[in-house]
Amino acid sequence: MQSTDKHNLNYRLERGHGIILPDADVGLDVSANVAKHIFVSHAHADHLPRDRYMHVYATPPTARLMQLRGFRGDVTELEFGKPVEFDYCRVTLWPAGHILGSAMIEVETEAGRILYTGDYKTPPSLVTEGFTCPDATDFFITESTFPLPIYKWKPHDELFAEMRAFATEALDEGYTPVFLGYNLGKAQEIMHGLAPLGLPVQIHGAGYELCKVYEEFGFPLGNWDKYDRATAQDGRILITPSSALESPMLRNIRRKRVAYVSGWATHESRRVQLTVDKLFPLSDHIDFFELLELCKKLNPRKVYITHTPNPRVVQHYLSEAGIASQPLEIEGYEDD
Repeated sequence: MQSTDKHNLNYRLERGHGIILPDADVGLDVSANVAKHIFVSHAHADHLPRDRYMHVYATPPTARLMQLRGFRGDVTELEFGKPVEFDYCRVTLWPAGHILGSAMIEVETEAGRILYTGDYKTPPSLVTEGFTCPDATDFFITESTFPLPIYKWKPHDELFAEMRAFATEALDEGYTPVFLGYNLGKAQEIMHGLAPLGLPVQIHGAGYELCKVYEEFGFPLGNWDKYDRATAQDGRILITPSSALESPMLRNIRRKRVAYVSGWATHESRRVQLTVDKLFPLSDHIDFFELLELCKKLNPRKVYITHTPNPRVVQHYLSEAGIASQPLEIEGYEDD
């Protein structure tokens, strides 16, 4: 196997989503059975196969979460840092710090090393296996969900302290604190951040089984249970996705204070758009500055930018650092 140009990666974009590495016969977060070896980086819907009966490789937590989300195919489970050998490549999964089980996928070929991030975060989410990255790569395929300098995250401790203060103040004044966050990943980060309060938390029904998987894999989430209309307003904290804003579930709670938790909460306009009381920009994605620093550290032949609404700013700063880059039109955003 030889690459035709050592400075460019030989790839194809899969219809729907995902990337195919034809020389290695590997698919990365692809929709269908289009390569011999298909890897899933994590269990968010915009990275899962739409063909629910194919064979894939993933970490054990991702396999468990995929099954809860309706995947019925075979999953060969791989531990982090333990490579699997194929005819034309060697593949290793590295902890991505995004959600439980999330992995970056390293593919080693005769043409060079390829590191595909899926979605990732450094410093890692505190309810993940952490973040570990190879020291160098030849081709870096990175998401850039937040591709502008306005996206610079506060430290976890600072954000969690603000969230705990919001919850206790609301309860002290007779309101139910409601945190809006995606059911997989964000809800569990919020629960982890609120756990030191020792207060009862109720979680949206769609997130309940997902939380059980987190605890099954060693990440306790505090004092929590499934949403119950009869007791939801009895001094409890409620965590639910923002899609529930106009649902009977929230309309039933007359005295509430609502916080939106997402990297998109960076935008003050979200307060008015969603009619919420507070914005917490807690993201499970890498921010703009961390992305640039990681690219400089890895110093690849080329960076390929995916899952982004605007890659041009990232390209500009990479170019100033002497790093070649190219956008790949793969859509994302399901998870933040």
